[in-house]
Amino acid sequence: MSFASNFNPHSEQAAQRRDALLARIAQLRALEDRAAAASALSAPVFHKRGQLLPRERVGLLLDPGAPYLPLCSLAGFLQDTKDPEKSVPGGGMLAGIGFIGGVRCMVVASDSGIEAGAIQARGLEKILRVQEMALENRLPFVHLVESAGANLMKYQVEGFVLGGGLFRNLARLSAAGLPVITVQHGSGTAGGAYMPGLSDIVIMVRGRSRAFLAGPPLLKAATGEIATEEELGGAEMHTTVSGLGEHLAEDDREALGLARDIVARTGWQMPQRPTAPEPRLDAEDLLSLMPAHHREPVDMREVMARITDGSDILEFKALYGAATVCAQAHIGGHAVGIISNNGPIDVAGANKATHFIQWMCQLGHPIVYLQNTTGYMVGKDSEQAGMIKHGSKMIQAVTNATVPQITIQCGASFGAGNYGMCGRGYAPRFLFSWPNARTAVMGGEQAAKTMQIVAEAGMARKGVATDTPEVQAQMKAQYDAIVQKFESQADAFYTSGLVLDDGVIDPRDTRAVLRFCLDTVAEAALRQPRPTQFGVARM
Repeated sequence: MSFASNFNPHSEQAAQRRDALLARIAQLRALEDRAAAASALSAPVFHKRGQLLPRERVGLLLDPGAPYLPLCSLAGFLQDTKDPEKSVPGGGMLAGIGFIGGVRCMVVASDSGIEAGAIQARGLEKILRVQEMALENRLPFVHLVESAGANLMKYQVEGFVLGGGLFRNLARLSAAGLPVITVQHGSGTAGGAYMPGLSDIVIMVRGRSRAFLAGPPLLKAATGEIATEEELGGAEMHTTVSGLGEHLAEDDREALGLARDIVARTGWQMPQRPTAPEPRLDAEDLLSLMPAHHREPVDMREVMARITDGSDILEFKALYGAATVCAQAHIGGHAVGIISNNGPIDVAGANKATHFIQWMCQLGHPIVYLQNTTGYMVGKDSEQAGMIKHGSKMIQAVTNATVPQITIQCGASFGAGNYGMCGRGYAPRFLFSWPNARTAVMGGEQAAKTMQIVAEAGMARKGVATDTPEVQAQMKAQYDAIVQKFESQADAFYTSGLVLDDGVIDPRDTRAVLRFCLDTVAEAALRQPRPTQFGVARM
């Protein structure tokens, strides 16, 4: 049924919320532009070598005008430095889902304009994440490689050990029948040599591609042998002698053209889905709906009505556990279930959500979670009503759901509510955040007050007076420090920098992002790869 909105987008409150969210979106775009600008500083060097910049490569690889969903663009933000004015996000690589020759693919490119494409700590997490997404959604994996490998000046043993998962995933993708195609634009040394080594098809560029387990400096240091880069791992050697490469291109453009041709010849193009009615309510209102502070209430049905086909939603048990909203709808022609929060999740809400998840699994409809919760209800009445066991049932249902689940963090994502609403730890197919989203075990003020009460109780047991100026000053300093720590780590840009989501999106793009993701999972269900026992081995 069509949703009757009560929202006034012209109110003073709406205008304030809109301005706050637009400011956050401007910060997001500035951070993304910072990474592109940092990479572009290498343009003179690239062009002198006759090479394209990483973003130029991706642009030529993808179908013109086709949808493209960038992933994890803030990876590494505030991890290399705590100065938000100097931190360059992206993790040293580009990643996203796009179309090549009409085939939906996962595309990853070394951002070799930054630190020669050296793999950064959060960049490793980023590529591991998108590899898993490719495997789960049955996407061909196209890799544009030009990387100095690990940065030895920033060496950490865990990066070396966990980095093996990158190559394991390439083998898993190939064995699952998902094409792994590498364009070796530049160097691939040591572990980086296994990127082409574990690919099904490798395209190399004359005079630029390099792949060797030990480059000339390491070879001389280890064995005393002297050899040139071309002798050890040049494109001509690998395409004529070692057999590591299948195709020899004269430059980046030809290499990308070959990659497009190879992908198009897989025959994995999917038919376009029919058009679906747009929402009756304006997506611009999504900027004005969400408050800057999670304590202000929001009717999340207003959000649902601005992302669903025709703003048509059918609520499930609308009068029972009303703070938990469950509804059936269509997004881009896909039948979906939607779960959201108009307050804490109480016993009735948890039971309703559990019932609804099982109902969606019976129907085979994907579930979309619109997170905006301060968590599960606490208090004597709630505990005596069995909140723990009923919340656990909801978590069991989320964990074991048999349909694809997609999460959008629209506002607060606190405590076990993050778990029950399919947070990162529950492996949703996709998870995106709005710029105003907040993620934490609890709010900063709540955490600080809790620790203050604990500290005061401890001093009272020891007979220490808590009302002296010195103690009060210490308590105030501790309170402020805890609030600052929680608030800074709860910020959507910070959590995205930790790769705890798949990207921060403009709320107005939510419908388009969800439609793209639902198209992707629908294609995955229809696509029939031909798994092999060990994947395609190099011959």
